[in-house]
Amino acid sequence: MKTYTIRQAAEHIGVSVDTLRFYDKQGLLPFVGRGDNGYRVFTEDDFAWLDLIACLKATGMEIREIREFVRWNMEGDETIPCRLELLRSRRKETLRQMAQLQKCLDKLDHKIAFYEQKVERLAKPGARSPFRPKGALFIPHKYEKGTSHG
Repeated sequence: MKTYTIRQAAEHIGVSVDTLRFYDKQGLLPFVGRGDNGYRVFTEDDFAWLDLIACLKATGMEIREIREFVRWNMEGDETIPCRLELLRSRRKETLRQMAQLQKCLDKLDHKIAFYEQKVERLAKPGARSPFRPKGALFIPHKYEKGTSHG
């Protein structure tokens, strides 16, 4: 069975070595073995676990919940109902977060469209910015005092 160093494992899943060490200290990696030299030794099977842990963390699951999930997995099939309920709960929370983020994205898109229209109107010759006092002249940037006309 091929083994990997902590650095290789970190690169594989896109986290830092310090993150993996932190996960280990938090009890999230009880499945990771140690070599004769005492260093962590990762396998392909460990990568699947690391990917799942990173996924759960990305959804906002707390370390203590991830630790509990890992522990339940290590205990065996009798904990499957607990694991299922935890994942269903996390899924529901993730969908709520996604809906909230979609609302934020919609607001951003609305504001971007608003400002794009403003920029388009201001780019037209003779356009006056609603933010300049009435009577102020529109002076294209290339003709402002102190700029090069070249």
